[in-house]
Amino acid sequence: MLKRAKQVLTIEAKAIQAMMRRLGADFKAGVDMIAHTRGRVIVCGMGKSGLVARKMAATLSSTGTPSIFLHSAEGLHGDLGQVKSEDVVIVISQSGETDETVRLLPLVKKIGAKVIVMTGNSKSTLGINGDVVLNIAVDSEGCPLGLAPMASTTVTMALGDALAACLIDRKKFKKEDFAMYHPGGSLGKRLLLRVEDIMRRETYFAKVPGKMLVKDVLWTITRARCGCACVVDGKNKLLGIFTDGDLRRHLEADGAVLQRPVAEIMTKNPASIRKEKLAAQAFDLLKTKKIDELPVVDQRGRVVGLLDVQDLLKAGLV
Repeated sequence: MLKRAKQVLTIEAKAIQAMMRRLGADFKAGVDMIAHTRGRVIVCGMGKSGLVARKMAATLSSTGTPSIFLHSAEGLHGDLGQVKSEDVVIVISQSGETDETVRLLPLVKKIGAKVIVMTGNSKSTLGINGDVVLNIAVDSEGCPLGLAPMASTTVTMALGDALAACLIDRKKFKKEDFAMYHPGGSLGKRLLLRVEDIMRRETYFAKVPGKMLVKDVLWTITRARCGCACVVDGKNKLLGIFTDGDLRRHLEADGAVLQRPVAEIMTKNPASIRKEKLAAQAFDLLKTKKIDELPVVDQRGRVVGLLDVQDLLKAGLV
């Protein structure tokens, strides 16, 4: 079993290496064609090639090149209406003679779209009629029966990734751009989510004046259902923070601490964060300072919210 598995992996690895040695002017022409198009990239295929085409279209779209998948057979029954003259159509067929794809080609050309053909047979119908032809030929598929496409689909997918990577460079596509297309993913959250998007506001955090007695501050914290209170001056600027840790430390030394003004026992000059900062920066600050809460302030230093480590957990950043 392991011998067979290693044999297949070796065949596919060698197929990719062989394709790498073949890369040249045609590949560069394909990248240029896609980079300069005013339309979309439409990736077309049937069967296993169609599945690879779906993945290729998804990768291109997520990396800044608008792209869709077109099933060859569905294209012959109405979906060809998705193709415009300004588009680039990538057609995938190992044999270059897939019936539905071959029948689609003259219609695509009639519309006026440019065609990049990925085929293992440059002398095939598709190979002869493509504007750019990329060779995906393999010496062996790796299938014990010699029937199922294996190495050829691996090579095609790898070549699609190479196209996408080159287009990332050409378009100067950045990780911030990638995050824009992946707002639900962890990278998107780290690069897009701001503190003000997830902080606690108004009645959901405790904000008290420095003269308020500790016993009353505790009631305020309880009503707000949070773990601390932000202590502010008359202009709503941050003076300190009062946590259960502050209470425990002072209770040991002073049994009458509940009757003292909170300003006397609060933690002065606490860490805080501006509301427009990234939530990921808030997480790094909490981790570095080894604390669980961060007062959130605006540009003038006025307290506008509170960020708890639990809020970051709910947002999926931890």
